[in-house]
Amino acid sequence: MLKAIRNLFLGACAIGALPGLAAHAGALEDLAPYKMLRSLQYIQDSIVLGDHSAGEMQRFMLGAIDKRLRSADPSVFDDPRNVDAAFIYAMSGGNPETLSYLADRDIEGNFDSRVVDALSHYLAGKGGLMVENLEKAIPEYRNARIGPYLYLVLGNGTAQQDPAASMRDYDWARLTAPGTNIEEAALRRSIALATRGHMPDKGFAYSLSYARRFLTSPYASQFADVFVELAVANYAEQDKIQEILGFMDRPRQREVYLRIARRAAIGGMQELATLASRRAQALSDVADGGPKALANLYSGLAGVPSQDILEAVKGINSIPDAELSPRDRALREAATVVAQEVLRAPDPESLAQASVSNVASEISVGESGPETGSGESPFAAPASGAVLSAAQAGETQPMTALEASPPDPVLDAFLSTGRSKLDEIDSLLKGED
Repeated sequence: MLKAIRNLFLGACAIGALPGLAAHAGALEDLAPYKMLRSLQYIQDSIVLGDHSAGEMQRFMLGAIDKRLRSADPSVFDDPRNVDAAFIYAMSGGNPETLSYLADRDIEGNFDSRVVDALSHYLAGKGGLMVENLEKAIPEYRNARIGPYLYLVLGNGTAQQDPAASMRDYDWARLTAPGTNIEEAALRRSIALATRGHMPDKGFAYSLSYARRFLTSPYASQFADVFVELAVANYAEQDKIQEILGFMDRPRQREVYLRIARRAAIGGMQELATLASRRAQALSDVADGGPKALANLYSGLAGVPSQDILEAVKGINSIPDAELSPRDRALREAATVVAQEVLRAPDPESLAQASVSNVASEISVGESGPETGSGESPFAAPASGAVLSAAQAGETQPMTALEASPPDPVLDAFLSTGRSKLDEIDSLLKGED
């Protein structure tokens, strides 16, 4: 907290936003909203650049700005900078009701109704309804203070319907707000869109920019996930992958390889799973028991569909439960059940060796948890007290922190693959009968 206050004070002094803040907190009540917003922006940018201790200060500043906006005399908003501050506050994790409160009391026409309506729909979870209004208004704000925020929000709103247009909006947002939380969010989401849109060159270019700037961001674990997806889909691009990994320390590189190995093992990419597991092992120290166990698990999973299925199952079952997360224990259990069903002798009474219910009933996905299962990911977790803004993550509930991960989708994919293989075996056996 002391570090956050110190950084806040230094940043405020540098931009002239909070003179006298160190002397008494009451000065906040007299400051223009746009000056208070500068401090919030400084805090949020500091967080994505690695100062996770600023999370509680961010929450405090959001509350202080909310109070100031609601108590401000209407004449305060004759200054366009304060109007912009209200818009940016709403897009930066603030209370969306405050923007509606101010707009309803605006008799001078200071608040652009098109932007108010667009943000109201977006913050209420109706992003699709705001696109048309915002697209009409946004050219006027292209080079304005709120421009990068609006382009980020518009990109979030069009990501599903028009990924190419969304990426263009993200490009403008990050290029007009370099080094900020806006650039961090735009890059991270652009990587995901480029990967899913089969645009590897763009994906690697965005990933390289992210790795150079934001590896200490509390959202870097999300970057790691989308980068792994990109790397698995384009693993032949070894030079580009290695260039990006070159900006990471050994623990982060190991984490990426573990995630690649997990995805590859579940996807049946035996060669890639083995290679990634070996590289993760090579990056592990003697005392790194957890990561080594995971590398052995993913390497063993890759061997389940091979001729060495017995050795593979024996190897993965020898890994202590304590070294695995609930997700990875469930993954190991799924692999064991699938292997047992494949090896089971046909029942003369019924040639159906296994049914969906037989496999599913023995598997429990368990709690949500870290992607690798180590529980010690070097990619930062969200800072305590940090607020996840709607613009940052593309979500529609700006006042909530990151929620727990949903059930493991890659485990579900593994089970589906196993069931499909068993069904094929059943069909062959029935045909022979």
